[in-house]
Amino acid sequence: MALATGAMLLLGACGSDNGGGGGGNKKVALLLPENQTARYESHDRPDFVKKLKELCSDCQVLYSNATQDATKQQSQAEAALTQGAKVLVLDPVDAGSAAAIVTKAKAQKVPVISYDRLIDSGDIKYYISFDNAGVGKLQAQSLDGALKKNGKASGPIIMINGDPADNNAKLFKSGATTQFKSDGVKIAKQFDTPGWLGSKAQDEAQQAITALGKNGFAAIYGANDDMAGGGIAAMKSAGVDPKTRPTTGQDASLAGIQRILAGTQFMTVYKAVTDEAEKAAQLAAALVKGEDAPSGLINQQVKSKGKSIPSVILKPVAVTKAEIKDTVVKDKFFTVSQICTAAYAAACKAAGIQ
Repeated sequence: MALATGAMLLLGACGSDNGGGGGGNKKVALLLPENQTARYESHDRPDFVKKLKELCSDCQVLYSNATQDATKQQSQAEAALTQGAKVLVLDPVDAGSAAAIVTKAKAQKVPVISYDRLIDSGDIKYYISFDNAGVGKLQAQSLDGALKKNGKASGPIIMINGDPADNNAKLFKSGATTQFKSDGVKIAKQFDTPGWLGSKAQDEAQQAITALGKNGFAAIYGANDDMAGGGIAAMKSAGVDPKTRPTTGQDASLAGIQRILAGTQFMTVYKAVTDEAEKAAQLAAALVKGEDAPSGLINQQVKSKGKSIPSVILKPVAVTKAEIKDTVVKDKFFTVSQICTAAYAAACKAAGIQ
Protein backbone atom coordinates (compact mmCIF):
# COMPACT_ATOMS: atom_id res chain seq x y z
CA MET A 1 0.00 0.00 0.00
CA ALA A 2 2.88 2.32 0.85
CA LEU A 3 4.53 1.47 -2.45
CA ALA A 4 1.35 2.20 -4.36
CA THR A 5 0.95 5.53 -2.57
CA GLY A 6 4.58 6.38 -3.23
CA ALA A 7 4.23 5.52 -6.90
CA MET A 8 1.11 7.64 -7.10
CA LEU A 9 2.90 10.66 -5.63
CA LEU A 10 6.00 10.09 -7.71
CA LEU A 11 4.14 9.86 -11.00
CA GLY A 12 1.95 12.77 -10.02
CA ALA A 13 5.07 14.86 -9.53
CA CYS A 14 6.48 14.03 -12.95
CA GLY A 15 4.13 16.31 -14.89
CA SER A 16 3.64 20.02 -14.62
CA ASP A 17 0.68 21.06 -12.49
CA ASN A 18 -0.72 24.43 -13.43
CA GLY A 19 -3.15 24.46 -10.52
CA GLY A 20 -6.60 23.02 -9.93
CA GLY A 21 -9.51 23.67 -12.24
CA GLY A 22 -9.58 25.27 -15.67
CA GLY A 23 -7.71 24.23 -18.79
CA GLY A 24 -4.34 24.04 -17.04
CA ASN A 25 -5.20 20.98 -14.97
CA LYS A 26 -4.48 17.83 -16.96
CA LYS A 27 -4.44 15.13 -14.33
CA VAL A 28 -5.34 11.60 -15.39
CA ALA A 29 -5.83 8.87 -12.78
CA LEU A 30 -4.82 5.34 -13.73
CA LEU A 31 -6.42 2.90 -11.27
CA LEU A 32 -5.34 -0.71 -11.73
CA PRO A 33 -6.85 -3.66 -9.82
CA GLU A 34 -4.01 -5.89 -8.69
CA ASN A 35 -0.33 -6.73 -8.97
CA GLN A 36 -0.50 -10.53 -8.80
CA THR A 37 -0.80 -10.68 -12.60
CA ALA A 38 2.53 -9.48 -13.98
CA ARG A 39 1.06 -7.56 -16.92
CA TYR A 40 -0.24 -4.64 -14.87
CA GLU A 41 3.07 -3.39 -13.51
CA SER A 42 5.29 -4.56 -16.37
CA HIS A 43 3.12 -3.45 -19.31
CA ASP A 44 -0.20 -1.68 -18.65
CA ARG A 45 1.17 0.98 -16.33
CA PRO A 46 4.43 1.95 -18.11
CA ASP A 47 2.92 1.69 -21.60
CA PHE A 48 -0.04 3.89 -20.64
CA VAL A 49 2.16 6.51 -18.98
CA LYS A 50 4.62 6.62 -21.88
CA LYS A 51 1.93 7.05 -24.52
CA LEU A 52 0.00 9.66 -22.54
CA LYS A 53 3.17 11.73 -22.12
CA GLU A 54 3.76 11.55 -25.88
CA LEU A 55 0.25 12.80 -26.58
CA CYS A 56 0.02 15.28 -23.72
CA SER A 57 3.40 16.40 -22.43
CA ASP A 58 1.89 18.46 -19.61
CA CYS A 59 -0.46 15.71 -18.43
CA GLN A 60 0.08 14.23 -14.98
CA VAL A 61 -0.61 10.61 -14.10
CA LEU A 62 -2.02 9.80 -10.67
CA TYR A 63 -1.33 6.10 -10.33
CA SER A 64 -2.75 3.59 -7.85
CA ASN A 65 -2.91 -0.20 -7.61
CA ALA A 66 -5.69 -1.64 -5.44
CA THR A 67 -3.91 -4.97 -4.77
CA GLN A 68 -7.20 -6.83 -5.27
CA ASP A 69 -9.05 -4.77 -2.64
CA ALA A 70 -12.27 -3.13 -3.86
CA THR A 71 -12.54 -0.94 -0.77
CA LYS A 72 -8.99 0.30 -1.25
CA GLN A 73 -9.76 1.07 -4.90
CA GLN A 74 -12.76 3.13 -3.82
CA SER A 75 -10.49 5.17 -1.52
CA GLN A 76 -7.86 5.54 -4.24
CA ALA A 77 -10.47 6.83 -6.71
CA GLU A 78 -11.79 9.31 -4.15
CA ALA A 79 -8.22 10.48 -3.47
CA ALA A 80 -7.62 10.99 -7.19
CA LEU A 81 -10.79 13.05 -7.51
CA THR A 82 -9.78 15.11 -4.48
CA GLN A 83 -6.40 15.74 -6.11
CA GLY A 84 -8.22 17.10 -9.15
CA ALA A 85 -8.18 14.22 -11.64
CA LYS A 86 -10.03 15.22 -14.80
CA VAL A 87 -10.24 11.67 -16.22
CA LEU A 88 -10.32 8.27 -14.48
CA VAL A 89 -8.98 5.22 -16.30
CA LEU A 90 -10.39 2.49 -14.09
CA ASP A 91 -9.77 -1.25 -14.22
CA PRO A 92 -12.16 -2.43 -11.50
CA VAL A 93 -11.41 -4.96 -8.78
CA ASP A 94 -15.14 -5.57 -8.57
CA ALA A 95 -17.32 -4.60 -11.53
CA GLY A 96 -20.39 -4.01 -9.37
CA SER A 97 -18.95 -1.93 -6.54
CA ALA A 98 -16.89 0.13 -8.99
CA ALA A 99 -20.17 1.61 -10.26
CA ALA A 100 -20.14 3.82 -7.15
CA ILE A 101 -16.83 5.31 -8.32
CA VAL A 102 -18.40 6.16 -11.68
CA THR A 103 -21.38 7.79 -9.95
CA LYS A 104 -19.11 9.96 -7.79
CA ALA A 105 -16.94 10.90 -10.77
CA LYS A 106 -20.01 11.81 -12.84
CA ALA A 107 -21.22 14.12 -10.07
CA GLN A 108 -17.92 15.97 -10.44
CA LYS A 109 -18.16 15.89 -14.26
CA VAL A 110 -15.15 13.58 -14.51
CA PRO A 111 -15.43 10.99 -17.32
CA VAL A 112 -14.46 7.37 -16.62
CA ILE A 113 -12.82 5.00 -19.08
CA SER A 114 -13.57 1.39 -18.16
CA TYR A 115 -10.23 -0.30 -18.79
CA ASP A 116 -9.89 -4.01 -19.58
CA ARG A 117 -12.84 -5.01 -17.35
CA LEU A 118 -16.32 -3.66 -17.92
CA ILE A 119 -17.72 -1.67 -14.99
CA ASP A 120 -21.35 -2.41 -14.17
CA SER A 121 -22.54 1.11 -14.96
CA GLY A 122 -24.28 2.86 -17.83
CA ASP A 123 -22.41 6.10 -17.10
CA ILE A 124 -18.92 5.15 -18.24
CA LYS A 125 -17.64 7.27 -21.13
CA TYR A 126 -15.64 4.63 -22.99
CA TYR A 127 -14.76 0.96 -22.60
CA ILE A 128 -11.58 -0.66 -23.91
CA SER A 129 -10.77 -4.36 -23.72
CA PHE A 130 -10.42 -7.52 -25.74
CA ASP A 131 -13.08 -9.87 -27.07
CA ASN A 132 -13.23 -11.68 -23.74
CA ALA A 133 -15.83 -14.30 -24.67
CA GLY A 134 -13.58 -14.85 -27.66
CA VAL A 135 -10.65 -15.49 -25.30
CA GLY A 136 -12.56 -18.34 -23.66
CA LYS A 137 -13.54 -19.70 -27.06
CA LEU A 138 -9.91 -19.66 -28.23
CA GLN A 139 -8.78 -21.48 -25.10
CA ALA A 140 -11.45 -24.14 -25.49
CA GLN A 141 -10.85 -24.61 -29.21
CA SER A 142 -7.13 -25.09 -28.62
CA LEU A 143 -7.70 -27.51 -25.76
CA ASP A 144 -10.33 -29.47 -27.66
CA GLY A 145 -7.96 -29.82 -30.60
CA ALA A 146 -5.25 -31.20 -28.31
CA LEU A 147 -7.73 -33.64 -26.73
CA LYS A 148 -8.79 -34.96 -30.12
CA LYS A 149 -5.17 -35.37 -31.14
CA ASN A 150 -4.58 -37.35 -27.93
CA GLY A 151 -7.58 -39.57 -28.65
CA LYS A 152 -9.59 -38.18 -25.72
CA ALA A 153 -12.00 -35.92 -27.59
CA SER A 154 -14.61 -35.87 -24.83
CA GLY A 155 -12.22 -35.17 -21.95
CA PRO A 156 -13.17 -35.12 -19.11
CA ILE A 157 -11.46 -31.92 -17.98
CA ILE A 158 -10.92 -29.88 -14.83
CA MET A 159 -11.97 -26.25 -15.28
CA ILE A 160 -10.28 -23.57 -13.16
CA ASN A 161 -11.97 -20.25 -13.78
CA GLY A 162 -11.00 -16.78 -12.58
CA ASP A 163 -12.36 -14.41 -9.96
CA PRO A 164 -16.18 -14.37 -10.01
CA ALA A 165 -16.12 -10.64 -9.14
CA ASP A 166 -14.27 -9.95 -12.40
CA ASN A 167 -16.66 -9.48 -15.33
CA ASN A 168 -13.94 -10.69 -17.71
CA ALA A 169 -13.71 -13.99 -15.82
CA LYS A 170 -17.43 -14.53 -16.43
CA LEU A 171 -16.93 -13.88 -20.14
CA PHE A 172 -13.92 -16.21 -20.39
CA LYS A 173 -15.93 -18.91 -18.65
CA SER A 174 -18.98 -18.36 -20.84
CA GLY A 175 -16.99 -18.47 -24.08
CA ALA A 176 -15.10 -21.59 -23.06
CA THR A 177 -18.12 -23.45 -21.65
CA THR A 178 -20.13 -22.82 -24.82
CA GLN A 179 -17.29 -24.20 -26.95
CA PHE A 180 -16.78 -27.24 -24.72
CA LYS A 181 -20.48 -28.01 -24.96
CA SER A 182 -20.42 -27.63 -28.74
CA ASP A 183 -17.44 -29.99 -29.02
CA GLY A 184 -18.87 -32.55 -26.58
CA VAL A 185 -16.16 -32.10 -23.95
CA LYS A 186 -17.24 -33.07 -20.44
CA ILE A 187 -16.33 -30.84 -17.49
CA ALA A 188 -15.75 -33.19 -14.56
CA LYS A 189 -14.94 -30.53 -11.94
CA GLN A 190 -14.90 -26.75 -12.07
CA PHE A 191 -14.03 -23.91 -9.72
CA ASP A 192 -14.19 -20.11 -9.57
CA THR A 193 -11.00 -18.70 -8.07
CA PRO A 194 -11.24 -15.58 -5.86
CA GLY A 195 -8.48 -13.10 -6.48
CA TRP A 196 -7.02 -15.04 -9.43
CA LEU A 197 -4.60 -16.57 -6.92
CA GLY A 198 -2.35 -19.30 -8.27
CA SER A 199 -2.07 -20.86 -4.81
CA LYS A 200 -5.86 -21.13 -4.64
CA ALA A 201 -5.95 -22.63 -8.14
CA GLN A 202 -3.42 -25.24 -7.02
CA ASP A 203 -5.63 -26.16 -4.05
CA GLU A 204 -8.66 -26.45 -6.34
CA ALA A 205 -6.81 -28.65 -8.82
CA GLN A 206 -5.55 -30.86 -5.99
CA GLN A 207 -9.11 -31.30 -4.73
CA ALA A 208 -10.25 -32.27 -8.23
CA ILE A 209 -7.41 -34.73 -8.80
CA THR A 210 -8.06 -36.34 -5.41
CA ALA A 211 -11.75 -36.72 -6.25
CA LEU A 212 -11.27 -37.90 -9.84
CA GLY A 213 -8.08 -39.91 -9.48
CA LYS A 214 -4.87 -39.51 -11.48
CA ASN A 215 -6.47 -41.05 -14.55
CA GLY A 216 -9.87 -39.39 -14.11
CA PHE A 217 -9.14 -36.30 -16.19
CA ALA A 218 -7.58 -35.62 -19.57
CA ALA A 219 -6.73 -31.91 -19.34
CA ILE A 220 -7.00 -28.72 -17.30
CA TYR A 221 -8.61 -25.51 -18.47
CA GLY A 222 -6.89 -22.62 -16.71
CA ALA A 223 -8.49 -19.21 -17.26
CA ASN A 224 -5.10 -17.49 -17.13
CA ASP A 225 -1.46 -18.45 -16.74
CA ASP A 226 -1.60 -18.25 -12.94
CA MET A 227 -4.52 -20.70 -12.95
CA ALA A 228 -2.56 -22.90 -15.36
CA GLY A 229 0.50 -22.73 -13.10
CA GLY A 230 -1.59 -23.81 -10.13
CA GLY A 231 -3.03 -26.73 -12.06
CA ILE A 232 0.39 -27.81 -13.29
CA ALA A 233 1.85 -27.65 -9.77
CA ALA A 234 -1.04 -29.79 -8.50
CA MET A 235 -0.43 -32.38 -11.22
CA LYS A 236 3.26 -32.57 -10.37
CA SER A 237 2.42 -32.94 -6.68
CA ALA A 238 0.04 -35.79 -7.50
CA GLY A 239 2.61 -37.57 -9.64
CA VAL A 240 0.92 -36.69 -12.95
CA ASP A 241 3.20 -35.60 -15.81
CA PRO A 242 1.73 -32.27 -17.03
CA LYS A 243 3.17 -32.94 -20.49
CA THR A 244 0.54 -35.66 -20.83
CA ARG A 245 -2.39 -33.41 -19.82
CA PRO A 246 -2.69 -30.23 -21.90
CA THR A 247 -3.35 -27.07 -19.90
CA THR A 248 -4.58 -23.69 -21.13
CA GLY A 249 -3.67 -20.24 -19.90
CA GLN A 250 -3.97 -16.57 -20.77
CA ASP A 251 -1.99 -13.31 -20.62
CA ALA A 252 1.21 -14.69 -22.15
CA SER A 253 3.01 -14.22 -18.84
CA LEU A 254 6.74 -14.88 -18.79
CA ALA A 255 6.26 -18.00 -16.64
CA GLY A 256 3.48 -19.19 -18.96
CA ILE A 257 5.59 -18.73 -22.09
CA GLN A 258 8.49 -20.59 -20.47
CA ARG A 259 6.20 -23.45 -19.44
CA ILE A 260 4.92 -23.69 -23.02
CA LEU A 261 8.48 -23.91 -24.31
CA ALA A 262 9.22 -26.60 -21.70
CA GLY A 263 6.09 -28.50 -22.72
CA THR A 264 4.31 -28.42 -19.35
CA GLN A 265 1.68 -25.87 -20.47
CA PHE A 266 -0.05 -26.31 -23.81
CA MET A 267 -1.12 -22.78 -24.73
CA THR A 268 -1.82 -19.25 -23.61
CA VAL A 269 -3.81 -16.36 -25.05
CA TYR A 270 -1.75 -13.36 -26.05
CA LYS A 271 -3.46 -10.03 -25.68
CA ALA A 272 -1.51 -7.10 -27.06
CA VAL A 273 -1.63 -5.23 -23.76
CA THR A 274 0.72 -2.51 -25.03
CA ASP A 275 -1.78 -1.71 -27.79
CA GLU A 276 -4.61 -1.67 -25.24
CA ALA A 277 -2.73 0.65 -22.88
CA GLU A 278 -1.73 2.98 -25.70
CA LYS A 279 -5.26 3.21 -27.06
CA ALA A 280 -6.54 3.91 -23.54
CA ALA A 281 -3.99 6.72 -23.35
CA GLN A 282 -5.34 8.09 -26.64
CA LEU A 283 -8.85 8.15 -25.18
CA ALA A 284 -7.64 9.76 -21.94
CA ALA A 285 -5.60 12.40 -23.76
CA ALA A 286 -8.60 13.35 -25.87
CA LEU A 287 -10.91 13.59 -22.85
CA VAL A 288 -8.51 15.67 -20.76
CA LYS A 289 -8.31 18.12 -23.67
CA GLY A 290 -12.10 18.20 -23.97
CA GLU A 291 -12.11 16.32 -27.28
CA ASP A 292 -13.91 13.24 -28.60
CA ALA A 293 -12.20 9.89 -29.19
CA PRO A 294 -9.78 9.96 -32.14
CA SER A 295 -11.47 9.12 -35.44
CA GLY A 296 -11.65 5.40 -36.19
CA LEU A 297 -10.66 4.27 -32.69
CA ILE A 298 -14.15 3.27 -31.50
CA ASN A 299 -15.10 0.01 -33.22
CA GLN A 300 -18.04 -1.36 -31.20
CA GLN A 301 -20.88 -0.45 -28.88
CA VAL A 302 -20.99 -2.62 -25.75
CA LYS A 303 -24.02 -2.76 -23.46
CA SER A 304 -23.66 -1.90 -19.79
CA LYS A 305 -26.75 -1.47 -17.62
CA GLY A 306 -28.85 -1.25 -20.76
CA LYS A 307 -26.83 1.59 -22.27
CA SER A 308 -24.55 1.43 -25.30
CA ILE A 309 -20.97 2.33 -24.40
CA PRO A 310 -18.61 3.45 -27.20
CA SER A 311 -15.91 0.79 -27.07
CA VAL A 312 -12.55 -0.31 -28.42
CA ILE A 313 -12.51 -4.11 -28.64
CA LEU A 314 -9.21 -5.74 -29.55
CA LYS A 315 -8.51 -9.21 -30.90
CA PRO A 316 -6.84 -11.91 -28.75
CA VAL A 317 -4.49 -14.52 -30.25
CA ALA A 318 -4.02 -18.17 -29.27
CA VAL A 319 -0.36 -19.03 -28.70
CA THR A 320 1.17 -22.50 -28.60
CA LYS A 321 4.89 -23.20 -28.89
CA ALA A 322 4.81 -22.61 -32.65
CA GLU A 323 3.39 -19.07 -32.30
CA ILE A 324 5.68 -17.66 -29.59
CA LYS A 325 8.27 -16.29 -32.01
CA ASP A 326 5.74 -14.44 -34.17
CA THR A 327 3.73 -12.97 -31.29
CA VAL A 328 5.34 -12.13 -27.95
CA VAL A 329 8.90 -12.10 -29.34
CA LYS A 330 8.05 -10.18 -32.52
CA ASP A 331 6.05 -7.59 -30.54
CA LYS A 332 8.87 -7.31 -27.96
CA PHE A 333 6.39 -8.19 -25.23
CA PHE A 334 9.36 -10.00 -23.71
CA THR A 335 12.95 -9.97 -24.90
CA VAL A 336 14.67 -13.18 -25.95
CA SER A 337 17.04 -12.84 -22.99
CA GLN A 338 14.08 -12.62 -20.60
CA ILE A 339 12.52 -15.78 -22.02
CA CYS A 340 15.59 -17.82 -22.81
CA THR A 341 17.31 -18.05 -19.45
CA ALA A 342 19.71 -20.95 -18.88
CA ALA A 343 16.91 -23.30 -17.87
CA TYR A 344 15.06 -22.68 -21.16
CA ALA A 345 17.97 -22.16 -23.56
CA ALA A 346 17.64 -25.56 -25.21
CA ALA A 347 13.86 -25.24 -25.52
CA CYS A 348 14.26 -21.78 -27.07
CA LYS A 349 16.77 -23.09 -29.58
CA ALA A 350 14.45 -25.95 -30.53
CA ALA A 351 11.62 -23.41 -31.08
CA GLY A 352 13.85 -21.19 -33.21
CA ILE A 353 14.00 -18.41 -30.63
CA GLN A 354 17.51 -17.06 -30.28
